Amino acid sequence: MAQVSGRTGFNGSALTRLLSRLCEVDVREPRQVTADRLSQWFGWTDAISLSAALNGTPAASSPGPSGARTSASAEESECKRVRAALATAIAEDSTFLPSPVRDAAMDPAVPVAFSPFRQRYLARQQAMEAGVGPLRGKLRARLAGRSPAMARLASVDVVMEQVLGAQERTLLASVPALLEKHFKRLRQAAPDAWLDRFRQDARDVLLAELDLRFQPVDGLLEALRAGHKDTSQ
Repeated sequence: MAQVSGRTGFNGSALTRLLSRLCEVDVREPRQVTADRLSQWFGWTDAISLSAALNGTPAASSPGPSGARTSASAEESECKRVRAALATAIAEDSTFLPSPVRDAAMDPAVPVAFSPFRQRYLARQQAMEAGVGPLRGKLRARLAGRSPAMARLASVDVVMEQVLGAQERTLLASVPALLEKHFKRLRQAAPDAWLDRFRQDARDVLLAELDLRFQPVDGLLEALRAGHKDTSQ
């Protein structure tokens, strides 16, 4: 279970620390322990689903078609490819790249609007969600074909995604509003090179969010590696 949900948590993530620094907000770890905080996010139907996943006894799995018990190299390669593609798309997004020619031609009397940055940030978020979701599903399917224990692990991750995924989407949806505050503060405090600085900060936030979104994938991939080691010994 720790391998699937071994996340630093939204409050302890690099994303939150970065946003805390950019927005000059002191984000403290909640006094409640993790289990208590998680219990507040689970309704009674969620608790039943999680209990069934934890206590269930999946049927013994068969090897499956075309080498279901082979190494995790194919899945690992695909995860690396998708992650690299998403990171490259962020790094090369023209909205967040400095453009001396365009900025020099801008009329300083016309204020720069935040709306284009918000739209692009939301588009990047949608691209990340579209890329990470299928990967997570594929890794769960591969785990389920390994052993009853791995199938149980995959079932638990399904429940965790259903419950925590909704909370995570709500939290991540608030990021553009935090960036807008940073945008306005920079515009007032650093009138010379503030726009390029904001673009760099926005790219850093997007990359930190990408890391956060990939944590469940990394956990499932590690479980798949561990399962392969066990079966190969």
